[in-house]
Amino acid sequence: MATKTATLGTIWHTPDALWAHIGPLLGPEKAAGTVGRPPHPARLIFDAIIYVLRTGCQWQALPREAYAPGSTVHGRFRKWVAAGVFERAWQVLLEHYDEEVGIDWKWQTMDGAMTKAPLGGETTGPNPTDRGKKGTKRSILTDRRGAPLSIVTTGANTHDKTVALQTLDGIVIPRPSKVVYRLHHLCLDKGYDYDDVVEGVLERDYILHLRRRGEEDPPEDQKKYPPRRWVVERTHAWHNKFRRLLVRWERKDAHYQAMLQLASVLIIFRLIVTAS
Repeated sequence: MATKTATLGTIWHTPDALWAHIGPLLGPEKAAGTVGRPPHPARLIFDAIIYVLRTGCQWQALPREAYAPGSTVHGRFRKWVAAGVFERAWQVLLEHYDEEVGIDWKWQTMDGAMTKAPLGGETTGPNPTDRGKKGTKRSILTDRRGAPLSIVTTGANTHDKTVALQTLDGIVIPRPSKVVYRLHHLCLDKGYDYDDVVEGVLERDYILHLRRRGEEDPPEDQKKYPPRRWVVERTHAWHNKFRRLLVRWERKDAHYQAMLQLASVLIIFRLIVTAS
């Protein structure tokens, strides 16, 4: 009898199970002894940021009757970005994912994806595939299920090879040491076929799976391992379902990174629920 897979609808409001991990990271809503009106609840503000991430709307276009004034939400967002809240939330969810499901370090995959950035800003550049218009590239490393482990943002004109090792070194939680029973495989496409990248990957104790440029694909019956690089492409597709990431509107890289980190939190939470 087939096992029924858990499902989770689109997250517009922070589920209680997720808030139990996020809430403690935000600190007190108002310093003790501070006079004035009570602040908008942190959970309401967090939900408003998820709304912006989901819809891609401007901060001032937030439904005020449902959340809070856009300036208030954006101000709290900037404060949490400066405090590193979103990166810490990503780390906490990865740790929880590892406890509940287990990060599948054995098969990792990495690739980059470009998106439009009409307003330009930090870590943007001319997109060679979009008539030189402003764009940004995100380089992502995932585990076998597609959980984002590392994200690096650059201009759209940056070659994947130049940020490959930075992405590998940017894993936000400690990577387990390689031992005989815990080998780490890394799947890359031909865009990473450069001697310095290959050398750096091997120095980091990965078993590299890289189709060399000009090399023919072997027949299906001679392949030692099934293809796994599609996993990171699926994660890029998951990120692009958040309209604030499909087109980048943040001029500051820290703000764009925070949106990527929040989207990663929601992706990882969904993986936990699906696996439970």
